[in-house]
Amino acid sequence: MATSYTGNVTPLAHTGASASASPAVYRIGISDLHDALRLGWEDFKAVPSHAIVLCVIYPILGLVLARAVLGYSVLPLLFPLAAGFALIGPFAALGLYELSRRRERGEEPTAWQATSVLRSPSFGSMLGLGVLLLALFVVWVAVAQAIYVATFGYEPAADIPDFAGKVLTTSQGWTLIIAGCGIGFLFALLALCISVVAFPMMLDRHASVADAMLTSMRVVAKNPVTMAAWGLIVALLLLAGSIPFFLGLAIVMPLLGHATWHLYRKVVEPNPNPQSEVLPPVRESRSAADFPAALFPWQHKKH
Repeated sequence: MATSYTGNVTPLAHTGASASASPAVYRIGISDLHDALRLGWEDFKAVPSHAIVLCVIYPILGLVLARAVLGYSVLPLLFPLAAGFALIGPFAALGLYELSRRRERGEEPTAWQATSVLRSPSFGSMLGLGVLLLALFVVWVAVAQAIYVATFGYEPAADIPDFAGKVLTTSQGWTLIIAGCGIGFLFALLALCISVVAFPMMLDRHASVADAMLTSMRVVAKNPVTMAAWGLIVALLLLAGSIPFFLGLAIVMPLLGHATWHLYRKVVEPNPNPQSEVLPPVRESRSAADFPAALFPWQHKKH
């Protein structure tokens, strides 16, 4: 399956020497976001079991983390946790980028091939940025908890109707909504600016963390309205997927992961020097009769 590069192509100027580290970025439109989501949905339909295996742990993570944070009540942090998946989602979708990359090349990817990102020369960079996003997620949850305590105190919510009534019908509740959404927007904006295409670029070009983050920021600067629309789409889909106790994220996360790869393809110039896949070393087969000699490989090489 070949991916088409659409939109108003207006590359930023760059030198040939820095083409790999600082690729040109294109100006795209809302129609390109729709096309990226369509291609992402096609990838999800082609490998649904693989995507669910990779992403089903995140609904479980959300429930466990919510229970661990509050213990007696998960209600006040359900929305912050759902919103927080937008922060760690780009790292969580590493395997999905690999599946989309292989389908783009006409292959039929398998679940095992999704783990080949672990052998990528840039996996250390991906892990570093992933740790940064995880730290951002933890800080956001802590800030959300602090906002709730400052607004309602330490009194737990009895049940969902009680909690909804407090939030929607009281002045403290509206203060919580405004403060939480405002501060959450800043966290989401920061994550979007530094990671919107960072992980696909590291996978595709083996770029460093600095180069990938810089390219993401250039993409946002080049397409502020379109990237704002993308951020809104991500937030709405994550919210919709989180309503049934996070179970919908098993579909939303794969869809967004695959779509992010196609968004990267549309907004960043193609790699002029595609990196070859890193394969595990091939072991030479030997018979049982070679057992003593196999203990001394240097002698085997001489012969």
